[in-house]
Amino acid sequence: MMDALSVVTQLRDLASEPQNREAIVQDQGCLPGLVLFLDHQDSQVLFSTLQALRYLAECPSNIEIMKHELGMMVSLVHLMDQGEINEEISVLAKDVYDVLNSPVNNVAVGTPEAPRRKAKSQFFINSSNKKAKSVTLHIQGLDNTDNRGLCEEALLKVKGVISFTFQMALKRCTVRIRSDLATESLASAIAATKVLKAQQVVKNETGEEVKKDKHKIY
Repeated sequence: MMDALSVVTQLRDLASEPQNREAIVQDQGCLPGLVLFLDHQDSQVLFSTLQALRYLAECPSNIEIMKHELGMMVSLVHLMDQGEINEEISVLAKDVYDVLNSPVNNVAVGTPEAPRRKAKSQFFINSSNKKAKSVTLHIQGLDNTDNRGLCEEALLKVKGVISFTFQMALKRCTVRIRSDLATESLASAIAATKVLKAQQVVKNETGEEVKKDKHKIY
């Protein structure tokens, strides 16, 4: 029998893929199960549950269903009030709460991929949480699920990481971190895997995306 962390980690990984999000929420057991996990005592289970919910909330058609799921909003409010105990969990809970309360018609809807990808970037950049910032990393070696797992483990060890999403096709990872956390700490943690290397993706003066010199990051 799988333990709580294994179950929620598997759900989070499924939710990280856009094509799975609507089906997960429509399933009669998955969403109620995630709400139950919001009362779990293990902080890692809580964090992974919130990550899964954050992924699911990126699908516009899921928002109303999630918002009205019994116990969802009450549990999120409770976790938001736990800032003194675990700030990362409190911040991520507020992030999920804010997305579920945002007007659905502000989210781009249309052909699946391009508009949804645009909506995803807006969710992260326009977060109302002023204590967080988003960093986009291009990760050499992010080409299979094993290496993705290594990257997740490395990022979870960095204190101040709030959440992250992967774009495997682009070998990118968007990480939400506390505003006082140095970007270099993310690159260093990823480099410590000895398999992956990270470069920050930024925009230059003309608005083009460029990768920072890896030597400057490390």
